[in-house]
Amino acid sequence: MTIDWAVVEMAIPLLAEGTVTTLRIASLAALLGLTGGVALGLVSLGGWPWARWLVRAYVDFIRGTPLLIQIFIVFFGLPLMGWRPGEFWSGVIALSLNCAAYVAEVVRGTVGAVEKGQTEAAKSIGMTQGRILLYVLLPQSIRPMMPALTNDVITLLKNTSLLSVISVYELTRSGQAIIATHFAPLEIFALLAIYYYAIISVLSWISRVIERRLPAW
Repeated sequence: MTIDWAVVEMAIPLLAEGTVTTLRIASLAALLGLTGGVALGLVSLGGWPWARWLVRAYVDFIRGTPLLIQIFIVFFGLPLMGWRPGEFWSGVIALSLNCAAYVAEVVRGTVGAVEKGQTEAAKSIGMTQGRILLYVLLPQSIRPMMPALTNDVITLLKNTSLLSVISVYELTRSGQAIIATHFAPLEIFALLAIYYYAIISVLSWISRVIERRLPAW
């Protein structure tokens, strides 16, 4: 078996188009997922039992069901509620909801591990629970949680490949289209692996640079 270099040469720019869509989806979903996850994580550490219960139920549902099923629920469920966001935004929403649950657990575990004496000291000077979380505990937790958050974002980026099932023309879907036309699965899947590896390597490097520049408390 020989490698069809003509197909490889033809596929490189076509896969680059899919890469742009993958990066757009991953960026939007990561922004929404990180923001929502931090908020949910702080709520789970707050003083409202009913809110903590809701966050726990949400996190347990997301962690206890396959992402593929969650994508289908969003894709087919939103139109039933009168909103038709389309394939692209359905994918962004599904991935961000999934990411938020895992980020919430990272925030809960990391912020909750900060020395309890600091919380007591902050309470003694009249700070509310919300201010303690935002201004005392969260800033100290950012650097320790960076590796876990990076892993969550990397997982999210790889999970964009699942959006091909709802016809989002991202990187994997663009590769499938080329395979269907030229029947060169080995060459295309090898290229896909290289593309994903390159993107994730850059993302990991950026994360390490940011982590080194964050203050150590």
